[in-house]
Amino acid sequence: MKTVCIAGVGLIGGSFALALRKAGFAGRIVGVSSPETARAALACGAIDEALPLPQAAASSDLIYLAQPIGRILQTIRVLDAYLAPGALITDAGSTKFAISEAAARHIRRGRFVGGHPMAGKESRGVEHAEAALFRGRPYVLTGRDAQLESWIERIGARLVFMDAAEHDRLIARTSHLPQLISTALASLLVDEDKAARVAGPAAIELTRLALSPYEIWRDIFSTNSTRIDDALTAFIGKLEQLRSNLCDPSMQAHFEKAAAVARELRR
Repeated sequence: MKTVCIAGVGLIGGSFALALRKAGFAGRIVGVSSPETARAALACGAIDEALPLPQAAASSDLIYLAQPIGRILQTIRVLDAYLAPGALITDAGSTKFAISEAAARHIRRGRFVGGHPMAGKESRGVEHAEAALFRGRPYVLTGRDAQLESWIERIGARLVFMDAAEHDRLIARTSHLPQLISTALASLLVDEDKAARVAGPAAIELTRLALSPYEIWRDIFSTNSTRIDDALTAFIGKLEQLRSNLCDPSMQAHFEKAAAVARELRR
């Protein structure tokens, strides 16, 4: 692998580029982004050069799509015309089924492996990128490619393999639902003028995700709405179950089961 194209050199794309460098990648990294973002990416050393997508894709062995989901879908629809034969395309989108379906329809000259690094920050932009962002984090792939897998392991991520539909179902419960829970809780406190005066770590931690900008989540909701709706239905059912057992001794069993799962998630 001699040349990597990063389409969308923000937090994730910039961190992937920096992680590749730290892991020993000695080739060229080309960025495709807005002029302002490209300047910032060049300044922090995430990319060696900024080019338009046609030139960048034509000269790259790996194209890493780290744009918002809507932009990833747009890029996939036009990308095949620019690819060198046999080029590998992967992405970092938070939903996988719609992206994988688009790639199956539109990518012919290259090969596509869907990806989703389970890493991030509240802060956006390449200025906040860091090489260690993926270290110790799960990195989902919906297909197999030995070279890509090798680099993901070298940047310190933990590989997880599953198909796109299963990914979207599980992520709806472990990522998309927590965002909506956090947003709902913060919204509940809008009219509670004195809430900030008594809020402790629990309220602060549970509303952290409510800081996320809607423009990131709009495409996630639109490409995974059915599975998110299923997750919300299950969660509302669980809340109703807890509500009906508030003063019942069976509540202890709910707490014990939940604590066991919480401990497992923290391993």
